[in-house]
Amino acid sequence: MSGDTDKASAVSEQNQTTRQRDNEGELLQDLLVKTSRTFALAIPLLPDPTLREVTIAYLLFRIADTFEDASVLWEKPQQIGALEAFGDLLREPSVERARELTHEWQANPSSEHAGYLELLDRTPEVIAAFLELTPGARQVVAHHTIRTAEGMASVVERTGPDGVLRLDSIPELQDYCYIVAGIVGEMLTDLFLLDRPLLEPIADYLRQRSVAFGEGLQLVNILKDSADDNVEGRNYLPYDIERREVFDLARQDLEAATEYTLAIQQAGGPDGVVLFTGLPVALAWATLDKVEKEGPGAKIGRVEVFAINSRLKRAVAAGRPAIQSPATKKSA
Repeated sequence: MSGDTDKASAVSEQNQTTRQRDNEGELLQDLLVKTSRTFALAIPLLPDPTLREVTIAYLLFRIADTFEDASVLWEKPQQIGALEAFGDLLREPSVERARELTHEWQANPSSEHAGYLELLDRTPEVIAAFLELTPGARQVVAHHTIRTAEGMASVVERTGPDGVLRLDSIPELQDYCYIVAGIVGEMLTDLFLLDRPLLEPIADYLRQRSVAFGEGLQLVNILKDSADDNVEGRNYLPYDIERREVFDLARQDLEAATEYTLAIQQAGGPDGVVLFTGLPVALAWATLDKVEKEGPGAKIGRVEVFAINSRLKRAVAAGRPAIQSPATKKSA
């Protein structure tokens, strides 16, 4: 009888753990949808455990990004202090410390975006999920998120007395893109390579393109949102630089991002990883073309997003190249 009781207890405990994990997964997905656009479409395409790792990483990066964008509502010292405290939290993660910080951050909200404020409220839950990652994944996510938080603090530090960030050259623009997006590319690459021997032969190839992967996506967003950014005090596009140079750099980066995606596919990487990397790149190519023709603020509609997503899935399922750059299409 005691053996049956022990088994029943073990099954009950396992079921409870499963329910808790499912509830936590629903919460993380809900936060993802409320704080993201493209990545809310792309992240669910990933296979486990990478899906969970990237979801948690994205939410942690978004928390840092909320502080970096808080110049309208917060003074510079408060922004820098929040970013430093967030970095310290990831060095010594604690749900209790996350609760204390959340109370401090929300006493004087840093954003008017309902999704971002809810994410900050849920920081303790995100940290709890982070603590449940494998040691390898936790180390990768913490390392890169801390680097981004430190870089964002340096960006805030260089804003003027009016709270406006001005970038004066292409190298300064690239430095900024590295902090907010290039590091993301490096982190994703490290997560993709975890426990995937099939990808080891192309590890160096992917790492050589990981920064361009992130930079290209960021440059497309900057070109698309440049009018709104100027109104909100963020001048990412250098005044003395022809916009054509930024478009050319974005294309160069997206070529590298396309090569990155195809390398994973050709190496036999999981379809979910190919889809995850390919979708943002395909959307970025389409967006860049539209912004170049119609100007800042132009964006592709839902019907086109659906069509691009569907084409990508059909190509991967059929074993065809997931995406092609415009140059490749013209030469084909």
